[in-house]
Amino acid sequence: MSRIGKQPIEVPKGVQVTIDGNLITVKGSKHELKLEILKDISVKLEDGIIYVIIENPKVTPTKFQGLYRSLIANMIDGVTKGFKKDLELKGVGYRAAVQGGSINLQLGFSHPTVIEIPKGLEVKVDKNVLVSIAGADKQLVGQFASTIHHLRKPEPYKGKGVHYVGQYVRRKAGKSASKK
Repeated sequence: MSRIGKQPIEVPKGVQVTIDGNLITVKGSKHELKLEILKDISVKLEDGIIYVIIENPKVTPTKFQGLYRSLIANMIDGVTKGFKKDLELKGVGYRAAVQGGSINLQLGFSHPTVIEIPKGLEVKVDKNVLVSIAGADKQLVGQFASTIHHLRKPEPYKGKGVHYVGQYVRRKAGKSASKK
């Protein structure tokens, strides 16, 4: 049995959870998230507590119980608190700007990189180099931050690139340091 999957999920005040067959809808004050689950897994809401139950463990692996329990808990956290990722651009001439529904990035290429901001995300840029991505969907926030991060990963010699705030980049000695 899944240790995480057996844990119940408490629904805080102000959050409305609706279970309609295989569709779970979590609605908060600002956001609404939906999740479709497998048919062999049932979700029960009793007295403000959600339980994820596998109907037939021989047919459906128990790992899905923990997966869906985590997804539902993340949905509840998303509509109450939200999720946030911060990125930092390091390098000469590296900068970012939000223009309408897209983000314009100057990352040392010969042309600017323009990326459309997905619906449901809020992107802010401070001091032209700090990018803050916020939203209710944890997967969407992480995926968009990863997309920007992979455009120019931090390189180990000068440390230039797109860093997650607080990310440690192991630095290497250059060519001249190895000569004696």
